[in-house]
Amino acid sequence: MNDVLPHDRLPITVIVSTKNEEEGIAAALSHLTSFDDVIVVDSASTDRTVEISESLGARVIPFVWDGKYPKKKQWCLENAGAKYDWVLFLDADERPSDDLLVELRSIVPELESAKFGGYDLLLSYRFAGKFLKHGHRVTKRALLDPKHSRFPVVNDLEAPGMQELEGHYQPLVDGPIGSLRGRILHDDKDPIRTWFDRHNRYSDWEAYLAVNTELKADIASKRSSNGRIFDKVPFKPALFFLYSYLARLGFLDGRAGFDYAFALSGYYWQIGVKVREIRRLRIEADQS
Repeated sequence: MNDVLPHDRLPITVIVSTKNEEEGIAAALSHLTSFDDVIVVDSASTDRTVEISESLGARVIPFVWDGKYPKKKQWCLENAGAKYDWVLFLDADERPSDDLLVELRSIVPELESAKFGGYDLLLSYRFAGKFLKHGHRVTKRALLDPKHSRFPVVNDLEAPGMQELEGHYQPLVDGPIGSLRGRILHDDKDPIRTWFDRHNRYSDWEAYLAVNTELKADIASKRSSNGRIFDKVPFKPALFFLYSYLARLGFLDGRAGFDYAFALSGYYWQIGVKVREIRRLRIEADQS
């Protein structure tokens, strides 16, 4: 890593994944001026995402998925041309909090020493117009050393829902995994219907896993221990709501906390409905 950087910028490459993000990409990039290397990896946007990104100084790399592995994030690790040894993955509606920027500066010597192969970061999630301070927390293994990290290949190319992006599992890391206290702010300002659109696709993918035993076991092995435990829990919709809204104090976020807990519990209900439908259709097909 360089000893001297212009304007004391962080020696970390940020990769922002985009597709038709002209409404928010300028705001996203405006929060990344502390980093010396910012790459936008764009999936054939038909709006002004590329033009805006380039005008703000980001390097834009086109990505066209060929329907095979590697999918987009692993492709980025291999082909995006990161300038530095460490890569921070962000979506176009995510940005580092001020606390995270301070913490990243403090751990630069640790990054150079290769003490860890990757870091887990918590997300602060905006839902229904409000940043949630309580309730369910998403952990994202977003800061990676490409030499010691990889997104696994799983047999889900025929699964609906995810397409070019890796599914809901963490990248694998050789060696210890660190964790940071500073958070990524998931500042989703899209209409709430887009949340339901995404989770409708995600539930297609999850249902496909659930009825394919070998694939489900493969994905489970790549999830966190808490994720593997939750996979086996019965009555997921009800239990998740109680966990998020009561045990994790989601009620302190007011109506937005209730809506988020209820929406996610509905997501798990949706997966269950789709699983039962797939199994029913398979039985009917076998009997015909």
